[in-house]
Amino acid sequence: MKLGILGTGMIVKDVLTMYHELGVEKTYLFSTKKSKSQALELMEKYHLDKVYTDYDELLQSDVDTIYCALPNHLHYEFSKKALENGKNVIIEKPITANSKELEDLIETANKKNLMIFEAMNLHYTPAFLSLKEDLKKLGDIKIVSFNYSQYSSRYNAFKEGTILPAFDFHKAGGALMDLNVYNIHALIDLFGKPVYHKYMANIEKNIDTSGMMIFDFEHFKALCIGAKDCKAPLMNTIQGNLGAIVVKCPLSQMTEYEICYNDGTSEVKSFEKKHRLIYEFKEFMRMMEEKDVKKQKEMLDLSLLISKLMEEGRMQEGIVFDNDK
Repeated sequence: MKLGILGTGMIVKDVLTMYHELGVEKTYLFSTKKSKSQALELMEKYHLDKVYTDYDELLQSDVDTIYCALPNHLHYEFSKKALENGKNVIIEKPITANSKELEDLIETANKKNLMIFEAMNLHYTPAFLSLKEDLKKLGDIKIVSFNYSQYSSRYNAFKEGTILPAFDFHKAGGALMDLNVYNIHALIDLFGKPVYHKYMANIEKNIDTSGMMIFDFEHFKALCIGAKDCKAPLMNTIQGNLGAIVVKCPLSQMTEYEICYNDGTSEVKSFEKKHRLIYEFKEFMRMMEEKDVKKQKEMLDLSLLISKLMEEGRMQEGIVFDNDK
C-alpha cells in the first residue's frame, strides 16, 4: 500500500506511533501550508516519504490509498475527490457528516471498483471479537448500557466563546459524533438494527455537548451515553438473564472484560495490549490486497446504517450541520 495521510492532528500522530508495524510501502503526508513545519517534523520523526500541501499534486502521485483524518465536515469533500482520482479511501470516524454524503461516496466507489473503510477500530480488536462470541453465555439479553463520558478541555474554551471543531455545528462536531459514535458502533455491530431509537441531548450554541440515545430492540433495551461537558467512572454493561459482561473502559480501548454470572462466579478475559489502531489498518490492508469485497461491503453497510441512525437522532434534537444543507 502507498498511503496518503491527510492531516497532522492527534489521531494522525497516534497512528504514526504504530505505523512501522504495518509494512506500508510508501507514505505521504498532506497538510495545510500553515501546518507544513509540523508535517515535516512528523516526516523526519517517522521516516515518511514526502509532505504535500497541494492535494491535487498528492492525488497525481503514485499513492493508491488515502487516509482522511481531517475534521468531520471535510471527510466527504476530500474522500470524494480521492475516489474520483482512482484511490481507495480510509476515513476516520464518523465516516461522513450525514448519510447522504456516504451514499454518494459509495456510489462513486462502486462505479470505479474502489474500496471505502471507516476507521472505527473497535470492530477489529481481539477483545471485541471475543466479546461478540461470549454474548451467548449471557442467555437472553435484557439491558445494554454503554457510556463514554470524557470532560473536554475544549469545553472550557467553548464556554468562553472559542469554538473549536469538536463543538462546532458548522464542522459536524458534538458529543454524538465525537464520543457516542463509538458506543453506537459497538451496539449495532453486536445486535443489528433497532426497531426504535431516540436521541436526547444537552444542547448549547446549537451543538450537543452531551446526550444519550435510547434503543428498542424489541426483546431488550439499550442506552448509549456520550458526554464532553462532564465525566464519570466508565462502566459498560451487557445484561442477560444468566449473567452480565462488564467493561470498565471505553469500548474502543478494551483489552479486558469480565463475565459475571448469576451464580456468583465470574471469568476475566484479557488480551495482548497492542496499539488499538493496528488491527483495523491490518484488516483494511488485507481486504484491499485480497480484494475481499464481501467483507468490505459488510462493514460499509454497517457504517451506513449507523450514519442514518445518528443523523435521525440529531434531527430529533434539531442539530443541523452545514453539510446537511
